[in-house]
Amino acid sequence: MRWLAHLIAGPTLWALVFSLVYGAHGWACTAQISPEGLGAAGRMMLVSLWVLGLIAFIPLLRIAPTGPHLRHKLPRAATWIGLGATVFTLFPVVAITSC
Repeated sequence: MRWLAHLIAGPTLWALVFSLVYGAHGWACTAQISPEGLGAAGRMMLVSLWVLGLIAFIPLLRIAPTGPHLRHKLPRAATWIGLGATVFTLFPVVAITSC
């Protein structure tokens, strides 16, 4: 059961960060109606959530099993996949100013 928890931890954390950043983006866009897009406060909130999400992967990588067998490599690979997905799917959201 612990192996399964390690296996799904990375993608689950990606889904959590993804939902938080997109939800915050929608909230910031509705709270600040302006033609130029997100203001400084909204952008800072998105970047902060994104960076905190990236930092949250550090403990997952530290506790992921290590070893030569496939059962050790899969959870670590899934965590790296979650980290990569967090970087590449959320970078446009925090980089583009439009709503």
